[in-house]
Amino acid sequence: MRIAVTYENGQIYQHFGHTEQFKVYDTEDGKIVASKVVSTNGQGHGALAGVLNAIQTDVLICGGIGGGAQNALASAGIRLYGGVTGDADAAVEALLAGTLAYNPDMHCNHHGNGHHDGSCGGHGAGCL
Repeated sequence: MRIAVTYENGQIYQHFGHTEQFKVYDTEDGKIVASKVVSTNGQGHGALAGVLNAIQTDVLICGGIGGGAQNALASAGIRLYGGVTGDADAAVEALLAGTLAYNPDMHCNHHGNGHHDGSCGGHGAGCL
């Protein structure tokens, strides 16, 4: 299974549509066997689902994500674990152990507000 995480400085980046990197983990038998950081090459929002699909991602762990991106991921067959914060490596380990805390109803629908004031769910929840 290939797992991608929105990534910045070891942490889960909280704005899917603005992430500049994914950390990608290859797993077998419930263990991480390889990982690498992949640039999004400046792609944003809707194009990011295509980036994930091109690198054959099965699962995405992220902070916040908007409905359009959620739909694009679902269409690509990528399982989503949104509303996650903290260390990227620890989140993947938790997912593999079946203990990842995530929000299956994560939504962000206030585009254009900039999100620089911490208004995006207290910034812990993140946003597209």
